[in-house]
Amino acid sequence: MPQPRRIILMRHGESQGNHDDSVYQHTPDHALELTEKGQRQAEAAGEQLRETIGDERVSAYVSPYRRTHQTFRALALDPTRTRVREEPRLREQDWGNWQDRADVERQKRARDAYGHFFYRFAQGESGADVYDRVGAFLESLWRSFDEPDHPPNVLLLTHGLTMRLFCMRWLHWTVAEFESLSNPGNGETRQLVLGSDGRYHLDRPFERWHTPDRPFHGWCA
Repeated sequence: MPQPRRIILMRHGESQGNHDDSVYQHTPDHALELTEKGQRQAEAAGEQLRETIGDERVSAYVSPYRRTHQTFRALALDPTRTRVREEPRLREQDWGNWQDRADVERQKRARDAYGHFFYRFAQGESGADVYDRVGAFLESLWRSFDEPDHPPNVLLLTHGLTMRLFCMRWLHWTVAEFESLSNPGNGETRQLVLGSDGRYHLDRPFERWHTPDRPFHGWCA
């Protein structure tokens, strides 16, 4: 199987919701746009990405949200070397439809107490739900590697939580390990790089906000 040399995960640039979360009360999450700062972050990320991949081809998968589409356009990748597809399974965690600010703050406190992976937002998703759809996408991604002319680079343009859950699924992290990590910043990337041992390795870790519990090492007798 001709596996790509690198799988690049990128978070969108700063959105209106990242700047002011009151916007969720009157604008659907999927319709939020980049701020001017987010546009600059996306353009800077594009410069770094183009330097990384050089003249190599890229297979890009983009979340259907407006801010991810805007970020992708700002990357200014060579269209003759880029194969791009919209991928709904890479969308943001669903927090419900119209969001009441006070209710969301209450639910965030409940999530902190209950656990980010298992807590399900009212009318929305839990981290576990996102994990399941990311896992389904990963299976599709693996099948695409069977193509004899598959590009040596894969770009997943998505959201912070989805990035962490993709890595959790790929690298077999435990729930405790996932919950100990912070989201990357807007416009940041993480790369899964294919090593000489045939395994993918994360180019740099996610920041930790606390030390996870003792790792789980398999079934006990």
